Amino acid sequence: MDIFAQELPPIGTNAFFLLNKEAKCALVIDAPAEAFTWASQLAEAHDCSIEGLVLTHGHWDHILDAHQFAAAGIPTYGHIADKVLFEAPEKMATFTIPGTPLVPVAVTHWLDDAKELSIGAFNFEIRHVPGHCPGNILLYSASETAAFVGDVIFAGSVGRYDLPGGDFKTLEQSIQSQVYTLPGATMLYPGHGPTTTVEQEIATNPFVRPN
Repeated sequence: MDIFAQELPPIGTNAFFLLNKEAKCALVIDAPAEAFTWASQLAEAHDCSIEGLVLTHGHWDHILDAHQFAAAGIPTYGHIADKVLFEAPEKMATFTIPGTPLVPVAVTHWLDDAKELSIGAFNFEIRHVPGHCPGNILLYSASETAAFVGDVIFAGSVGRYDLPGGDFKTLEQSIQSQVYTLPGATMLYPGHGPTTTVEQEIATNPFVRPN
């Protein structure tokens, strides 16, 4: 699996394009502004089809282009705990950039208690990691030793917990029980900023210490 990452507007949110060359298929994780054009160009360049869009959570900066994937007939996956954010994003208007268009997301596959997710040639373990956002999930690929973690944790930091639905104790528990229990060499791909590893965060993250 080849992993392409791109920081996109309007606030530097990471989108990921996962490519399986042999199967000629791709998967997109998160959809900030311009993600649809970026992903479509990659798919064309690599002669592959986009099999799905997975949204790590429902915050506005991760879903701005999601409606374009839906319009192209691409299945969309999201956790049901963020259903109100996906379906009524205008509720986030008080903490968005003024004038940002907020278009509802037509999630076609709701993730609730799902522990595994298979989309085309891609297979993940799903872990629910609330605290930053009620429906934040991480997708862990054991074969790639990689986890796409949304905004639960960053390199040397953690996701905000002062927004509606956020709570530090819940976030701390999610990180300790669901992130820090991944193999230490696991590469973490967060929603903002650079990659890091589980062992690096266990050793140095000043916000959440391991149990």
